[in-house]
Amino acid sequence: MATIRTPAVAGLFYPANPQCLLENIGCLLSSAQVSRCLPKVLIVPHAGYIYSGVVAASAYVTLKLIAECVRRVVLLGPAHRTFLHGLALPREAIFATPLGQVKVDATAAEKIARLPQVSINSSVHALEHSLEVQLPFLQSILEDFSILPVVVGRASVDEVSDVLDCVWGGEETLIIISSDLSHYLPYAAAQREDNKTAASILELHQEIDHTHACGATPINALMAVARKHCLIPHLLDLRNSGDTAGSTDRVVGYGAFAFMSQDVPKRTGYAS
Repeated sequence: MATIRTPAVAGLFYPANPQCLLENIGCLLSSAQVSRCLPKVLIVPHAGYIYSGVVAASAYVTLKLIAECVRRVVLLGPAHRTFLHGLALPREAIFATPLGQVKVDATAAEKIARLPQVSINSSVHALEHSLEVQLPFLQSILEDFSILPVVVGRASVDEVSDVLDCVWGGEETLIIISSDLSHYLPYAAAQREDNKTAASILELHQEIDHTHACGATPINALMAVARKHCLIPHLLDLRNSGDTAGSTDRVVGYGAFAFMSQDVPKRTGYAS
């Protein structure tokens, strides 16, 4: 029998009731501004939906026209709960959410598990929210897909870039980098810092550190791989918790970005 990674933050970061969760995500997606981007890679925040859900939705709504093509989602997010050297895959074969189960891509997992920087570590995944909160959005939009969930700890940019290169794939593969931006600055200071970080991402500069984004290492790795694959980054939304829910005294920044191939044709009927 396949082992299952059960939800750790259902009822905390997002609704545990399936119907409430679907309604929550439906409202977030319906209010998101539609972009013309047809992404290969998304950078998406990972806070509770009340805080960053509207920003995450601006990224996920871009998947609606490519949903039928995507069969594998590579998820990279930072380790929050457990110290980790390198990168970690789960031992579990299935990730569960209130909306059902998603299979881990065993073939892709076996492929990157051969890399020396990648370990199998279920304890790192057990309570980690940065990947889990992305799954209900994906389940609400995509049809038949598997995931490759990778938690990133203390690793070099080259080590993460090697993993991305290994599973880059074609149009069947979507890559998601899970990251929030600045943490616990006053509202105006957070805006200044997050605008600088967004500008660096849009210019594909590998100069982001962990005070700018908790997922700095996978973001910097993406910058290198994006240049190699001639991807064009687009800013979809940039806000902080002072804009969405909570005080403006100490806020957390959230950004959504889509990376699109120069070769992807624009599709008609996709409203601007």
